[in-house]
Amino acid sequence: MNIDAPPFVSVIIPVFNDSERLQHCLQALEQQTYPDGAYKVIVVDNASDDDVEATVDPFLHASMVVETQRGSYAARNTGVKIAKGSILAFTDADCIPSPDWIEKGVQSLQSIQNCGLVAGKIQFSYQDPLRPNSIELCDSVLYLQQDLYLKYSKFGATANIFTFKEVFSEVGLFDSSLKSGGDYEWGQRVFAAGYQQLYSEDAYVSHPARYSFQQLYKKILRTTRGPFDLSRKNTYSLRKFARDIARDIFPPFKTFARAHVDNQQQKIHFWFVLTFIKHLTALERLKAQLKLG
Repeated sequence: MNIDAPPFVSVIIPVFNDSERLQHCLQALEQQTYPDGAYKVIVVDNASDDDVEATVDPFLHASMVVETQRGSYAARNTGVKIAKGSILAFTDADCIPSPDWIEKGVQSLQSIQNCGLVAGKIQFSYQDPLRPNSIELCDSVLYLQQDLYLKYSKFGATANIFTFKEVFSEVGLFDSSLKSGGDYEWGQRVFAAGYQQLYSEDAYVSHPARYSFQQLYKKILRTTRGPFDLSRKNTYSLRKFARDIARDIFPPFKTFARAHVDNQQQKIHFWFVLTFIKHLTALERLKAQLKLG
């Protein structure tokens, strides 16, 4: 046996009616620097209306299974159950992994002892890379901040995480009853079990920023109802709810600074849009907690 052989990696991607973007994701995964025979991509079709199988078939590294229970966490669990190898990587159909994503993710996972979770960087892309609109900028500074997720909440978004399969044996699968927040809840279990968690700048994926208010509002509704579902499972406390409300209402100086907007007129417009979005998030969070929505 070759003791220097790289560990086998199973990449798990849930998809629901997103075949066009899935195709770009799979193309990026075909061109990885990781050895050809050392990884496999498992696409879990969450009962889509479009022809996911026709999208997956041309790709040598990819195979498809179907999970009829609606929800991305149920789909990911199906992928975990059939995955081969010691390492599992997760991304989403709308993400484009960098060419060395698997290689860098595995390196990060093996870089410290007892590592249970690596959260890779999520780099936002814009319709016009030189002139992102204010909604795109809001999305890019409010969500998918993997370094902050890991530092303050001990989890990584499943758009880009690596772990060992044995970690699922230890802490259990994702909570398939959750529509949002399942990555937070699972990450909390990983941390509580005593595993180390690591952020990786190098293992990055590209993710398109939401560019319309309607798209961002759907995200707000989903993410504010996720913590309410968690509160019924005693994993989202009233104390954390109060902190989140206060963070949403407080002027977003630090969040604003992360956007690096140069144009003065755009800075003013972005500030008002960002403040409105944060206050709207606080309102929807309160409505979810009070069962008004």
